[in-house]
Amino acid sequence: MEADELLKKRFSELAQKCYQNNQYTFTGFLGLADAACFYEVEKELSYVPYTVWGGSGLAERVMIRFGSEELLGYEEPFPIACLKISPLAEKFADALTHRDYLGALMNLGIERDTLGDIFLREKTAWLFCASGMADYIKENLTRVKHTAVMCEETDEIPSFSEKDIQEMKIQIASKRIDGVVAKVYRLSRSETVELFRQKKIFVGGRLCENNSQLLKEGETVSVRGYGKFEFVGETGISKKGKLNARIYCYGKR
Repeated sequence: MEADELLKKRFSELAQKCYQNNQYTFTGFLGLADAACFYEVEKELSYVPYTVWGGSGLAERVMIRFGSEELLGYEEPFPIACLKISPLAEKFADALTHRDYLGALMNLGIERDTLGDIFLREKTAWLFCASGMADYIKENLTRVKHTAVMCEETDEIPSFSEKDIQEMKIQIASKRIDGVVAKVYRLSRSETVELFRQKKIFVGGRLCENNSQLLKEGETVSVRGYGKFEFVGETGISKKGKLNARIYCYGKR
């Protein structure tokens, strides 16, 4: 696709600029498909070290930073800010969704690649965004649907606690990714195969098109439209010869 080729060219330009000018370069926030596009040219750009970060270890939308302290002789943090979005009157606040917050932000004319993940906790949201957009969002995001809100920059980075993680114990015939995905999200074989066909499944940020790939302990799987889970590993064999496995399911955000 032409868009993919343009994106790959942009990655190459950023890597070259880092190497030639002795400076860090950064992408905007990349979604799963765009990040997977980077991994397709990862080997070609191996002459420059890179780091992937989205503000949180569980972020799906990430930036790529080209350069390292070892290569450049200095350190530069990612230009990512975290904004806490709270209702002015919690008692009267709507039960807002991820889509509601994203819609309100896009209505401000903000480019998608300046916005990272949005984490929800009860009636409060945490937004990762490009540092250069933080002040604009703080000044202009005053309402989400019918709820008046306030935005403040914070170092209180949200993290998943035990209550946010759904631990699942499943039985599977093998560690094949299609069987695990089907079991976790209660899908039929044909529904799962269709997700692979539509390129909606990613392992460790990389697009996975091989539905027979075996999962390794600790690998994370993102399924667009469904959520994200970690394959913790096997816990034994059932009486019927099935594999018992443990999953941490993070759900939709």
